[in-house]
Amino acid sequence: MLAGCARNDAPQALLGTLEWDRIAMPAEVSEPITQILVREGDHVAADQLLLTLDPRRSQAQVDAAQADVERLAAALDALRHGARVETIDASRAALARAQAGAVNARLARDRAAEIRKRGLNSQADLDNADAALRQANAETNSARANLDELLHGTRVEDINQGEAALAQAQAQLAQLQVTLARLSVHAPRAGRVDSLPYKLGDRPAQGAAVVSLLVGDAPYARVYVPETLRANLRQGARFRIEVDGAPAPFDATALRIASEPTFTPYYALSGDDASRLAWRAELALDGSDKTRDLPAGIPCRATPTAEKKP
Repeated sequence: MLAGCARNDAPQALLGTLEWDRIAMPAEVSEPITQILVREGDHVAADQLLLTLDPRRSQAQVDAAQADVERLAAALDALRHGARVETIDASRAALARAQAGAVNARLARDRAAEIRKRGLNSQADLDNADAALRQANAETNSARANLDELLHGTRVEDINQGEAALAQAQAQLAQLQVTLARLSVHAPRAGRVDSLPYKLGDRPAQGAAVVSLLVGDAPYARVYVPETLRANLRQGARFRIEVDGAPAPFDATALRIASEPTFTPYYALSGDDASRLAWRAELALDGSDKTRDLPAGIPCRATPTAEKKP
C-alpha cells in the first residue's frame, strides 16, 4: 500500500523530435541538370557550387538583351550629339534646290499669266502653272523646316525617352544575368546536404527544389510543453535531451516558446494529458562535434534541469 502511494518527483519529460533549419534551393528555370558536384550527407561551405543547370538558353537571352542595350545606347548618343555637319550641309543644299525650283515656278507662272492676257493659251495652262508654283513653295517650306530642326538640335523630351528606353533594357539585361548566374546553384550557407531529389539529366520544373540543406551549428529539439509546466518555463531554461541511439544525453537551452497553445500531438499523449493543450517550444542543443551529424526528425525527450545558461 505504501508503495502504491509513493510519488514520483522526477521532472516530466517533454516529447518531440530533433529538427534542423532547412534551406531549399529552387530551379530558377526549367533546364536539364548538367552537373551534380555533391552527395547527400556531404558537408558544404558557404558559396560552394552544388550543381548546375544547362545555361545555353539563358545565355542566348542575355546576349540578345546585351545587343539591345548597345543599340539603345548608340541611339541615345546620337540624340545627345545632334545632327552631323554633313547632314546639315545636305539639308541646306536641299533647301537651295527647292528655292531655285520655286523661283523657276514663279517665272513660269508669270509667263503663263501674261500669255493668257493675250489670249494665246488656255485657262488650264495658267491653272497648271499656279499649281506648280504652290508645289514648289511647299517643297521650299518643307526643306526649310528640316534644316531648322537640325539646327535647333534634339528636344529634351526625345532625350528623356531615349534614356528611359535604355534604362528599361538595362534592367531586363540585369534580370536575365541574375537568372543565368542562378543556374549554377551555390550553397547560401555552410551546412549539410539533406536531399538531392533529381538526378543528372533530369529537367526539374521551374521553382522545384533541386537541393535541400540542413544549416546551423546544431539541431534543436521541437517539443510540446503541457499546461501543467507552461507557467514555470522561461526562455533560457536548460534541458537535458535524450535521443534514441545516442550514447549520452545532450544539453540544450530553450530558445522560444509559442505564445498560442495547440493540441497535444499524438506522440506526446500520456494519460490525463491526452485532452490538454500544449505549447510548442524549441530547445537549441549546444553545438559540438557530436551534434553536427544528428539526423532530423528523430524522436527525443527533453527533461528540465536546474542549471541555467549564464
